[in-house]
Amino acid sequence: MIPLQELIKNTSPEKALALLADKFPGEIVFSTSLGYEDQVVSHIIFSNNLPIDVFTLDTGRLFNETYSVLNSTLERFQTPIKVFYPQTEALEKMVSNKGPLSFYESIDNRKECCFIRKVEPLKRALKGKKIWITGIRSEQSGNRQDMPLLEWDEGNQITKFHPILHWTLDEVKAYIIKHNIPYNPLHDRGFVSIGCAPCTRAIKDGEDFRAGRWWWEQNDKKECGLHSK
Repeated sequence: MIPLQELIKNTSPEKALALLADKFPGEIVFSTSLGYEDQVVSHIIFSNNLPIDVFTLDTGRLFNETYSVLNSTLERFQTPIKVFYPQTEALEKMVSNKGPLSFYESIDNRKECCFIRKVEPLKRALKGKKIWITGIRSEQSGNRQDMPLLEWDEGNQITKFHPILHWTLDEVKAYIIKHNIPYNPLHDRGFVSIGCAPCTRAIKDGEDFRAGRWWWEQNDKKECGLHSK
């Protein structure tokens, strides 16, 4: 049996995704946050009619611009994107006990909010799948510089594939323009990484890619728990 690494070695994102979709029918899924990178991957999947399920997480705190991108993407490709929401009971309990802005009060509170709104829904979305496609790029974080295209995610017990891992931001933008792909206008206003509205701001010149996420925290490795790196 050919190892997966060898199967996709030196292939284009389109061919690699097609090969994985063929090898894991019904067991491969792509998670989109509707940002620049994920719109590129969605376009590759939808325009090539690849049998890969696509889903997104609606935390209930997204920017209106993000919802507009979702709507435009559905209209453009005429292909469903499954939406996963937080468990109602857990969300109601957190907000009732701690208020709607508890995440500003401590890192533990913020991680609790991220878990309820994002991590738990993600686990439901990945259940029964073997391959998880992401739009991660190595440029996005110092922790991702040595990340392999294909890796094992211990927390979710699934293999992750990053088809545009080595693309630059300029390459991503050029692809968006070339194919006239809907994208979030917040990117044009300095928002590089776009998550929940209360937790995301535009970055300033010279700031790190992740500086706009949870900017009030004094922490060099700020993650929500969806990805370990």
